[in-house]
Amino acid sequence: MNAVSFKWRQRFGYGAADFACNLIWQMITLYLMIFYTDVVGLAAAQVSILFLVTRIVDGVADALMGVIIDKTKTRWGKSRPYFLIGAIPFGLLSILTFYIPDVGPAGQLIYAYITYMGLSIAYTMVNIPLASILPSLTSDAQERTVLATFRIIFSCIGATVVSVLTFPLVQILGGGSVSRGYFLTILIFAVVGTMMFFVTFKNVEEKVKIRQRKISVKQSFGSLRQNRPWHIFGLNIVFMFGGVFFQSGALIYYFTYYVGDTSLGALAAGLTSFVPLAGVFATPFIARFMYKRTLFMIGSAINLAGILVMWMAGVHIPLLMTGVVIAAIGGGLRQSIYFSMQADPVDYGEWKTGISAAGLISALNGFIGKVAMALAGAISGWLLTWGGYVPNQTQATNALFAIQLNYIIIPAFTVVVSMIIMAFYNLDKKFGQIRAELDEVAQKYTKEWPLEEAAPNGAAVQLQTREERI
Repeated sequence: MNAVSFKWRQRFGYGAADFACNLIWQMITLYLMIFYTDVVGLAAAQVSILFLVTRIVDGVADALMGVIIDKTKTRWGKSRPYFLIGAIPFGLLSILTFYIPDVGPAGQLIYAYITYMGLSIAYTMVNIPLASILPSLTSDAQERTVLATFRIIFSCIGATVVSVLTFPLVQILGGGSVSRGYFLTILIFAVVGTMMFFVTFKNVEEKVKIRQRKISVKQSFGSLRQNRPWHIFGLNIVFMFGGVFFQSGALIYYFTYYVGDTSLGALAAGLTSFVPLAGVFATPFIARFMYKRTLFMIGSAINLAGILVMWMAGVHIPLLMTGVVIAAIGGGLRQSIYFSMQADPVDYGEWKTGISAAGLISALNGFIGKVAMALAGAISGWLLTWGGYVPNQTQATNALFAIQLNYIIIPAFTVVVSMIIMAFYNLDKKFGQIRAELDEVAQKYTKEWPLEEAAPNGAAVQLQTREERI
């Protein structure tokens, strides 16, 4: 297989994994809360605590997964094996999460904890490797942006499939039973998602490998203290994805109860998932001419403008949907460049300390994202409880305001804070020099493994610490 053919095969393989992830992730973010409150019958306060506890446990699992990846040694590499190992548990637990057993209210709550927590851990097993494998796929900054773009494109397609098809599938397959409709819908998504992880495993290769002496967990964590770009990047995750989680979780509530049109909510969900592709497709081309941080800021500003248009629109449908589209374009830009940026602090840490902690950093990024999701879910539930939300009926004024807070006001605030944080991120200016020096050292201490060769065994030399070069 020639290099060009392999490059395209790897791009599609890499994207296929995030397509699979988003078939389930979008179901969780858009429908799980309203499934628990309006179908299962759990109280909003119970669901908020469930989300908080599950995400904290899941966050710990993320950190452990990063350590596991960094210590993994197989002929397939460090990250790649977990696409194969985690595929079936991920699909099975997805199905069980949207199944309602007849075990009474208390039993259903316990069942929700077990299945949702299990699904979250299974998601960690396949999603953390998706981030940690990127530095090993290529050392070329532009190709990383292309790979990240493919990842976002496929994630948008997966999310769009869920957004557009879930509501009609639930109605058609359910035959009058909403719970049966959800179960059969997730069954389809889970089977497809599982198969996609097998596609990813077959088509990605960990070619770029820095062989270094064994590093303890303490040393890996210690190397992060000197990684200032990652400190900024990690803090930004809280607000960047926190806002996304607030808005995604509240979307169905907002259009069902605030706007009063459930079918319009399905359209908005589809637009929110599909329209970002415009920004995603533009990212690799724009990134050639400006710093990644600059592109992130532009995307954030467009996203914020869209949210403000939605706020001004109220229930004026044309203006509201215009705001949805504008916000989605900005969201596509900022999320696409984010996934490209996340590999850069890994390289900085290796350059600065001589320790490559791709798995740990990816895991901690995932952990921070899970904390953001936990807080967003918990606060959303508490706000609904404060507002007096009652499922399946006209909502009181306070409940409508709580829904508006979750969907409009809090997300706008988080975008502003995210932009302030990223104003301090300046790695782009020195990244070219950093990458050149890493490649120079790699020529001396490492070799690039051919596509069809197994990874060599044994420890090798640790890269020299470069503190004096800062």
